[in-house]
Amino acid sequence: MKALIHKVAEGLDRLMRMIEAPTLVLQKKIGIHRMGYVFLAPNMVLFSLFVFLPVGLAIAYAFTGGTNMLIWDRPYVGLENFSRLLNCKNYMEPATCEFDLFWTAIHNTWWYTLLNSIGTLLMALITALVLNRLVRGKAFFRAVFFYPVLLSPVVVGLIWKWFLARNGLLNGFIENLGGERIIFLLEVFWSRFWVVYISIWFHMGFFTLIILAGLQAIPSDIYEAAQVDGTSRWRQFWRLTLPLLMPNLLVVAVLLLIRSVQVFDEAWVLTDGGGPGTANTFIVQFIYQTAFNSEVRLYGLASAASVLMGLVLLILTLAQVWLAKKSEY
Repeated sequence: MKALIHKVAEGLDRLMRMIEAPTLVLQKKIGIHRMGYVFLAPNMVLFSLFVFLPVGLAIAYAFTGGTNMLIWDRPYVGLENFSRLLNCKNYMEPATCEFDLFWTAIHNTWWYTLLNSIGTLLMALITALVLNRLVRGKAFFRAVFFYPVLLSPVVVGLIWKWFLARNGLLNGFIENLGGERIIFLLEVFWSRFWVVYISIWFHMGFFTLIILAGLQAIPSDIYEAAQVDGTSRWRQFWRLTLPLLMPNLLVVAVLLLIRSVQVFDEAWVLTDGGGPGTANTFIVQFIYQTAFNSEVRLYGLASAASVLMGLVLLILTLAQVWLAKKSEY
């Protein structure tokens, strides 16, 4: 065993020496200060290939029409796709719009984002505060809360769909207590409630760890000094914990906003494609259906919707950052 380890170590040493020689030559030619760009280059190539290129193609497709897939076979139509999406008599009533499903999806996404962001942020903050005060079993409970994040969104949707089915476990429990079955996923209120609830349960652990890291970075002597001054627990939380935790809360808020607007997987599986009706049809689902799941595949229209969604996310994110900086001052 020791001989095998020794051989592996020798092989790695030879490999490192082979890499070192051309690296030193390159460093002499371009200078040590530019070597960082060399090491970043492979990552930037992959990032450009899988992020910048698709974004550029989506923007290009948004200004084209027709049903052909290859961009050089598609005619340039200018802002026609955007004007069709934004053609509404009353934006608060999707039925008055040319693409009523698009505005229905926007309304649904708006309410989902609001409820999911606030609910997840509050639950993650409360959970992090409780875990931060635990003395025993802290690591165990961190793992328990983080475990759902490791699951696939499709698996989460299928598990909860089985749990909430007409003959599922929850209805069986309700019947044993003398109640009547509730068709959770076929009633508008209950289906929307469970979509938000499951999303909070699914993603809360990830954001809890971010907030918990911020709590543990706060020096304990600050709280000791506050206790000596007779400051109440609530005042400590409001005057010390929240301001010092604000950078972590900003990260959580931005990530929550982006993830909420992009909701698709678990909601699609749980509600059988956004049901009942269009009660849980979100913007990403509209883009997917328009581009890939309809008889006439309108790639340009779907790309225009993607561009609009990206612009809204960018504006909201910049607004959050600006408000956070303003609150610091």
